[in-house]
Amino acid sequence: MLTRAPPPVSPLQTAPRTVMVAAAPLALPTSPALPLRGISPVAARPISHRPAPASSLILLSPPRATSAASRLPADDAPDGSSSHLLAVPVPMDPAAAAAAAEDAAVVAKQVPEVAPRPPERDFAGTPYVPVYVMLPLGVVNVSGEVVDADELVGQLRVLKAAGVDGVMVDCWWGNVESHRPQEYNWTGYKRLFQMIRELKLKLQVVMSFHECGGNVGDDVSIPLPHWVTEIGRSNPDIYFTDRVGRRNTECLSWGIDKERVLQGRTAVEVYFDFMRSFRVEFDEYFEDGIISEIEIGLGACGELRYPSYPAKHGWKYPGIGEFQCYDRYLQKNLRRAAEARGHTIWARGPDNAGHYNSEPNLTGFFCDGGDYDSYYGRFFLNWYSQMLVDHADRVLMLARLAFEGSNIAVKVSGVHWWYKTASHAAELTAGFYNPCNRDGYAPIAAVLKKYDAALNFTCVELRTMDQHEVYPEAFADPEGLVWQVLNAAWDAGIQVASENALPCYDRDGFNKILENAKPLNDPDGRHLFGFTYLRLSKVLFERPNFFEFERFVKRMHGEAVLDLQVYDC
Repeated sequence: MLTRAPPPVSPLQTAPRTVMVAAAPLALPTSPALPLRGISPVAARPISHRPAPASSLILLSPPRATSAASRLPADDAPDGSSSHLLAVPVPMDPAAAAAAAEDAAVVAKQVPEVAPRPPERDFAGTPYVPVYVMLPLGVVNVSGEVVDADELVGQLRVLKAAGVDGVMVDCWWGNVESHRPQEYNWTGYKRLFQMIRELKLKLQVVMSFHECGGNVGDDVSIPLPHWVTEIGRSNPDIYFTDRVGRRNTECLSWGIDKERVLQGRTAVEVYFDFMRSFRVEFDEYFEDGIISEIEIGLGACGELRYPSYPAKHGWKYPGIGEFQCYDRYLQKNLRRAAEARGHTIWARGPDNAGHYNSEPNLTGFFCDGGDYDSYYGRFFLNWYSQMLVDHADRVLMLARLAFEGSNIAVKVSGVHWWYKTASHAAELTAGFYNPCNRDGYAPIAAVLKKYDAALNFTCVELRTMDQHEVYPEAFADPEGLVWQVLNAAWDAGIQVASENALPCYDRDGFNKILENAKPLNDPDGRHLFGFTYLRLSKVLFERPNFFEFERFVKRMHGEAVLDLQVYDC
């Protein structure tokens, strides 16, 4: 099945109009942006803050630049009790108008000319899409304490006032079951959840069965439980392994899902016991609806994928990555599959698939007309991707038992580089069998449908043209990938949520998210059922950034905002 391109945007039908907008309510101290939660690394150009058109009205809040010299004096700052609005022009007498025109001409010579902001859709009256915000990776530390609790409460109050529906938090296996099997320490999460409940926010909780550290954006280190890593020292085959034998300790190999190598338990039994303990411990939060969704970690970075592009092994964007099936448990499964097919010689991984940073057309396996489309290649890729689907099937079956009656979700990574090539090499090594003549996401959507699980997809803020400007050699197409995956999920009848892949404070990025959240002219009126913003940081609360974020939240909720230059659609 050929991948589908995004729908065209309809032409403008009315002239733009400019109206008033309230300024953002606060500004907190500047600090570096907090990194990401081990998300798929992607290329993107620097965030763009385009000035408003010269014809628009002047905002009486600090300008977009954040240097000390560019901020308003303290005496000019809003007092918090009033809402600063854009100045409304009033008629002038001819002499005053002439003087103003002369002054404007002088200013115009000093200010470089900028293109006007493009028109925007008016999302007023569109479906309500809840907005959540991810909390910092290490918000609960290994000692079971909430880090910077007072500051966090203040930030959460501001988010609540801005209309944010809730927050997402990683519940780290390595913190909770750290020392001994089935000894769970939920203390820090109890305190955190109580804070969130008192603020009347909702909770999305991630069952994070992977380590934190070693991926792009990881700013804290949270390994797998100590007792698990002890087992790994004597039996390193519990980890995913590449062709030359490098182990990836980020998560457990799917080869031990049914192997009793974890002190008498299989991997899926360990995951189930953890989830069941969480469900019992936080029963009141489920019963009163505070916990609105549980996201089930199913692989690297908590996403359903192989750890095919680990930075710790030297991977750099836009490398194709490597297959991760060389631990003895997955190799045993591959041998059985090859024997069942009647071709024991196929019980091996490809030997011409390059290395982590290869380009597809420089390998014999992924090049156009390469072995990926041979009889052996199709057998291997079918097996490799089926291991991913089978892992999701096994864990989701137990998750549905543990969280009966609750919403569950699975995160799928947006591997969009090399999407415009025939083989889609980076997707193949990650476990998504999605070459140009096959829909590799339909089987994933089907298993999620089986357990009534939602699909959470990334990179909805990225534009293909931006990727092409920065890394034209990557043949990336995030827009095409998002369109394919969202439609595969909707066609299967499952709900779809999304996240941004990179820090986003820019109106262009927010507008792209809105376009994907509420597709234009969709004949069935389909839309995302939720969006999670990555991530809470002090940078988000800087006045220009928070102004754009608060505006975005209103539009996701279907509310009117007053500074649109709109077109009818």
